[in-house]
Amino acid sequence: MLDFWKCCLFFVFVPYTIWNFVPKNLFEQFRRIANFYFLIIFLVQLMIDTPTSPVTSGLPLFFVITVTAIKQGYEDWLRHKADNEVNGAPVFVVRSGSLVQTRSKNIRVGDIVRVAKDETFPADLVLLSSDRSDGTCHITTTSLDGETNLKTHYSVAETSVCQSVSRLEALHPHPHTQAQPLGPENLLLRGARLKNTKEIFGVAVYTGMESKMALNYKCKSQKRSAVEKSMNTFLIIYLGILLFEAVLSTILKYAWQAEDKWDEPFYNHKTEQERNSSPILKFISDFLAFLVLYNFIIPISLYVTVEMQKFLGSFFIGWDLDLYHEESDQKAQVNTSDLNEELGQVEYVFTDKTGTLTENEMQFRECSINGTKYQEINGKLVPEGLTDDSPDGSTPHLTGEELLFLKAVSLCHTVQISYDQPDCLAGGGDPFSHANGFSTNDMEYYASSPDEKALVEATKRYGSVRASKTMSLYLQDPCKGLRTLVVACRHFSPEEYIDVDRCLNAARTALQQREERLQEAFSYIERDLQLLGATGVEDKLQDKVQETIEALRLAGIKVWVLTGDKHETAVSVSLSCGHFHRTMNILELLQQQWLLGPELNSLINGEQTAHLFLGIHSLDHVIQHGLVVDGASLSLALREHEKLFMEVCKNCSAVLCCRMAPLQKAKVVRLLKTSPEKPITLAIGDGANDVSMIQEAHVGIGIMGKEGRQAVRNSDYAIARFKFLAKLLLVHGHFYYIRIATLVQYFFYKNVCFITPQFLYQFFCLFSQQTLYDSVYLTLYNICFTSLPILVYSLFEQLVHPHVLQNKPVLYRDISRNSLLSFRTFLYWTLLGFCHAFVFFFGSYVLMGEDTTLMGNGQMFGNWTFGTLVFTVMVITVTLKLALETHFWTWMNHFVTWGSIAFYFIFSLFYGGIIWPFLHTQDMYFVFVQLLSSGSAWFAIIIIVVTCLFPDVVKKVFYRHLQPTSTQKRKFLKFATSDCCRIKNEQKKKNPLPMHFHFSMLTLLALILQINMS
Repeated sequence: MLDFWKCCLFFVFVPYTIWNFVPKNLFEQFRRIANFYFLIIFLVQLMIDTPTSPVTSGLPLFFVITVTAIKQGYEDWLRHKADNEVNGAPVFVVRSGSLVQTRSKNIRVGDIVRVAKDETFPADLVLLSSDRSDGTCHITTTSLDGETNLKTHYSVAETSVCQSVSRLEALHPHPHTQAQPLGPENLLLRGARLKNTKEIFGVAVYTGMESKMALNYKCKSQKRSAVEKSMNTFLIIYLGILLFEAVLSTILKYAWQAEDKWDEPFYNHKTEQERNSSPILKFISDFLAFLVLYNFIIPISLYVTVEMQKFLGSFFIGWDLDLYHEESDQKAQVNTSDLNEELGQVEYVFTDKTGTLTENEMQFRECSINGTKYQEINGKLVPEGLTDDSPDGSTPHLTGEELLFLKAVSLCHTVQISYDQPDCLAGGGDPFSHANGFSTNDMEYYASSPDEKALVEATKRYGSVRASKTMSLYLQDPCKGLRTLVVACRHFSPEEYIDVDRCLNAARTALQQREERLQEAFSYIERDLQLLGATGVEDKLQDKVQETIEALRLAGIKVWVLTGDKHETAVSVSLSCGHFHRTMNILELLQQQWLLGPELNSLINGEQTAHLFLGIHSLDHVIQHGLVVDGASLSLALREHEKLFMEVCKNCSAVLCCRMAPLQKAKVVRLLKTSPEKPITLAIGDGANDVSMIQEAHVGIGIMGKEGRQAVRNSDYAIARFKFLAKLLLVHGHFYYIRIATLVQYFFYKNVCFITPQFLYQFFCLFSQQTLYDSVYLTLYNICFTSLPILVYSLFEQLVHPHVLQNKPVLYRDISRNSLLSFRTFLYWTLLGFCHAFVFFFGSYVLMGEDTTLMGNGQMFGNWTFGTLVFTVMVITVTLKLALETHFWTWMNHFVTWGSIAFYFIFSLFYGGIIWPFLHTQDMYFVFVQLLSSGSAWFAIIIIVVTCLFPDVVKKVFYRHLQPTSTQKRKFLKFATSDCCRIKNEQKKKNPLPMHFHFSMLTLLALILQINMS
C-alpha cells in the first residue's frame, strides 16, 4: 500500500495574491526605468531646493502607478476567478464511513474520491473500483492532449470488488499482502473525463501542483514584448542625454560665475551660509537642480498611455465578429493585453496537431479488399468505377473474402457502446427496433482509437456490428495521405488459443520487464498472417487550416508542428493540411531501431544531422525543404549537436516534430527563442500537454476545445479555431504594432520638443535654473494637453484596410523584425524633436526680439509671456504633427485633435484670468490674455508652426513616391483602382473627352504599381 502524506489540492496560476499585490506590483513597476527614475527625482525635490515643485514629478508618478496597478489588478482578478472555478468545484470523498461533499481544493493525498459519469478527475487517482463487475472504466483525455478517443483503465483485482463505501473504508494494508504492480492503465490523470461508466472510486495519489498535468507546466514568468524592451533602450539613451545636459549646464554655470560680477551681482548678494558652503556640495546641489529642471525629457506618461492603449485596444479582439465561432458560441478571449503588439512580430508558429489542426474526427473514405478498391456511396460499399444504381436500395453482392474482411473490421476493435434507454414505446414506432431493451439508433460509440470508431460506424451502415479487440498498424497512403489500417487474420486451433491466452495473461501480470514480455507475446501471435485488405480513414481537418498555413508562410512566418503522435500519422496530416507540399524535399531524422548504446546512438544521430545539412546546401536553393524529427532523435541532437541541428532547421521551410513529450515541446520553443537571431515565437494548442510550450513562447494562444480549458486558462489569447490565427496576426497584430510603435516614437519626440527650449533658455538667464514654463504647464503638458490625441490614434489608426491586410499576407513583412522601432527611425524622431525645439525657441526669440514693442501701450513682453508663447507654439505643432501621421480619421480623432488645442486655449484663459488665493505667486495672471491680444504673437505662431511642419509634408510626399513600402504601394493601388472605377462610372453618365486621358493615366499607374509589387 501507499504511504500517503497530507497535501491539499490547490492550483494557482496567478502572479499576485491579496497579501503580496501591493509590494510585488510596486516592485514590478519600479523595475521600469522611467518609474524608478521619477521616484528618484521626486525624492530629490523633497530633499533640496529645486526650481520646480515636487508636485510636478510626484503627481504624474502617482497617476501612472495607480492606473497601471488597477489595470494589472483587474487582469489578475480575472485569473483568480478562473482558478477559483477549478479549486471550488464540488467533489465527493469517503470520510468517516460515508460520502461527504467538499471542494476539490480540500482533497488530500489518500482520500478516496467518487467520480460520476461525464465528470473530470480532480486529482491523479489510482482506480480502486467501478460500477462494472470487471472493475474497468473508460475515460477521454480531450482536455489533456486533444484526443477524443476512449481509453480503458483497470483496477487491481483486490480492490475491484469494493463497490460500496463501507468496503472501501475497510481497506487497510496488511504485512502479508502481495504487492500488486501498478501501471499507466491504473492511473486516472487529473483533467481527464469519465465516460460510458456510471461511477468510479479512486484514491488520490498526486494533488495540486504535484499532479502530472501541473508538473508539465513550466514556471510562469511575466512576458515582456519587444516594443517594451525597445522602450527601455530608448529611455537609457534619453537618460544619457539628460545627464549630459545637466552636467554641461552645471559646468557652464561655474564657468560663467568665474567672473566676480556674475558670481555675486549687485542685485543678488550671497548669504553668509552660501559663502561658507562646500564647493563640492554646491556643485552636486546645482547638478541635481538642473537634473530636476530637465527631467521631463523622460516621458513618464509614456508607460501609462501604453498601458491604457493595450488594455482598451484588447477589447477589439473580443468584439471582432470574424473571430467569433457561431457553432460553439465562442468569441476570442484576451487573457493578457501586454503582448498585443507582439502579434505583429511573430516569426515562428509552433502548433499542436490533434484538436488544433484537426477535429480529431475520423471519416471512412475507402478500402481495398483482395486487390479491389471500394468506396462508400450513400451508405453503401461500392467498387471503384461503379455507381450506386441499385433500384431496390440493396447493397451489392459481397463474396466470401469481402464478408471475411468486413467481419474482421467489425469484430477486431476496442469500441464500447453506450445505450440511451427508451422511457417507453409510446407514440408508435417499430417494436422490434428495441431488441434487448435498446434502440440501435440511440447507440453512441466510444473507442480507444478514433480510426476504429470510424470503421465500426461504417460497418454499422453496412449492417454488421460486433465487439472484440485486437491490435492496429497504421501506414501512410502515398496518394491521398489517408490513415491506413492493414487487416489480416490467422486461424488458431483450440489448443493454440489456450496457449496464447496463458502467455498473454502471464505477460500482463509480470512485475518486471512487462513491456518486453508483452511485445514478445504479440510478436508470436502476429505471424503467418493472411492479408485480407486495408482501410483508408481521413482525419478531418479544421476548416480553412490549409489556407491559414499558406497565409502564414506568405507572411514570412515559419510553421512548426509539434505533436505526440507517431511519425506516419503526423506526416499524413502535415501533407493534407499543406504544412508539407508534395514538391517539398522531405528530410527525416528518426531514431527508428537504434539499440547500439547511447554512444553509438549519438554518433549515428550526429552523422545523420550532418548528412542533412550537407544535403540541403548541395541542392538548388529554390527547392523548399521540410524536416521530420522524432522526440528521441531531437533529444540527442539538442544534447550533442545543437548548433548543427539548428542550422538544418533554419534552412527548412517547415518542421514536423513527432513523438514529443510536453516538456520537449517547451524545450524546442526555448531553443528558438534563445538563438542568436532572437526571433519572436508563438505557440498554439488546445490541450494540457500544450501548456508548457504556450507558456514558454513569446505569445501563447489556446484553442477552445470541446472539453477542458487548461490551454485557454494558461494562454495569453484564446480563439475557437485555428483559422482565426490568420486575422489575429495579419490584421490585429499589424494594427497593434504600427499604433504602439508610432505612440512610442511620438512620445519621445514631443518630450524633446518640450524640454529642449528649457535647456536653451539657460544660456540667456546665466544658468540660474530659472524655468521657462509655469509649473502648471509643466505638470499638465503630458497629462492633459497632448495625451488624448495620441491615445485615440493608437486605438483607431489603420494604415491599410483590414481586408487588404488579410488578402495580402506579404504586407506583414513590412513590419517584421521590429522595423518601425529601429535605431534609424528612433534617431529620425529624436533629431526632428530637437529641430522643432530650436525653431520654437529661436523663432519666438527672433520674432519677439527684445526691442520689439508688442502691445498698444508700448509695454514689452516679460519672460513668462515669452515662455507661454514657446509653449503655445509647441502644443499646436506637436498636435498637428500627429495629425499629419494619421491615415484613418474618425469623429473621435477630429474631436480630440482639435479639442486638445481648444482646451489648451480655454484652460490658459481661465487659469491666467483669475487670481488663485492658494498659489504663492501670481506669475501667470493676465499673461495669456495679453499674448492673444497681440497681432504680432498670432503672426509668430502661424509662421513658426508652418516652418516646422512644411518640411515634414514635403518629405512625406517625396518618400511615398520615390521609396514607398509594400504597404504604401498596396494602399495607393487600392485608391488608384477605386478612382478608375469611379471615373468610369461618371463617364457613363457624362461624356467629357478629357476624362479619357485621366482614366488612362490612372490605369497605367495602377498597372505599374502592380508589376513592381509582383
